Amino acid sequence: MKKLYLSCILLIPLFMSSQTDIDGIMMSKNNFCVGTVYQYSSWDKYWEGTFKRENLNLGTVSTKSIGLMGNYGLSDKLNILFSLPYVETNASAGTMKGQKGIQDLTLTVKYVPFEKKIGHTTYSLYALGSFSVPVTDYAADYLPLSLGLKSKTASLRLMGDVQSGNFFSTLSAAYIKRANITIDRNSYYTNNEVHYTNEVAMPDAISVNFRFGYRSNRLIAEAIIDSWTTQAGGFDITKNNMPFPSNTMNALKLGLNTKYTLKRIPELAVVGGYNFVTEGRNIGKSTAIYGGLFYVINFKKTEHDEKCTTKTCK
Repeated sequence: MKKLYLSCILLIPLFMSSQTDIDGIMMSKNNFCVGTVYQYSSWDKYWEGTFKRENLNLGTVSTKSIGLMGNYGLSDKLNILFSLPYVETNASAGTMKGQKGIQDLTLTVKYVPFEKKIGHTTYSLYALGSFSVPVTDYAADYLPLSLGLKSKTASLRLMGDVQSGNFFSTLSAAYIKRANITIDRNSYYTNNEVHYTNEVAMPDAISVNFRFGYRSNRLIAEAIIDSWTTQAGGFDITKNNMPFPSNTMNALKLGLNTKYTLKRIPELAVVGGYNFVTEGRNIGKSTAIYGGLFYVINFKKTEHDEKCTTKTCK
């Protein structure tokens, strides 16, 4: 089966999951996919270091987000993606007030340097480079209710995809480089020393993602295992204290994603999914559900394109 190019790629920030840029699908040349996804996640227990606990001063911490996302095909093998989410946080107990606002703009370049079909199986290799930057002056030092960590990031990801008939598996790994941030105080304490500065060194991270399932021209259904591991430089939340932006934040997450392209309106797709954190360190034991709509615009439609709407054209 030839690779599916008439598909929509979504890009979701850290700990917000749906179908993402890290799948074995590309947007075809001169096609632009744009849409929005709404997500709700919540937790009432979290890991303080490796100790799982609850905090009655927080109750249930929830996050609502709606993201504007898009993907443009410069060619069948080179895509440009963007993501810009609006986030709202809330705690059901205590005196901490939730935050709301636009978070970080993320841009990604996705390239296919290798693709080969042997029999009924297609083998593909992808390279992805991403950059994110905060677009509003939100407070990072307000966890767990801040909108984000406010760090500029750059990442490089390598990904391999194997599809045999309608069944596939995809494995990828990325290194995320994070820039230092500034906070609204002149000193802070880590687990071993006091820092007399408002600049915080942010530890880098490694992301590993494995997904497998069913992929056809109209339906994608997949199971996902996702791991996020903070590198050297992070530290645990101190006992009965608030989280801090440079804490070690590790997570193992499982999820299910689906995408369905309408038969009568092949340019329109519905996406949805669910995920939950099974193991973590200094993060909430969250569950999340999401849904969204995406529409594909062909900026260079030809007579040949009009005959090929629900399947890939050769």
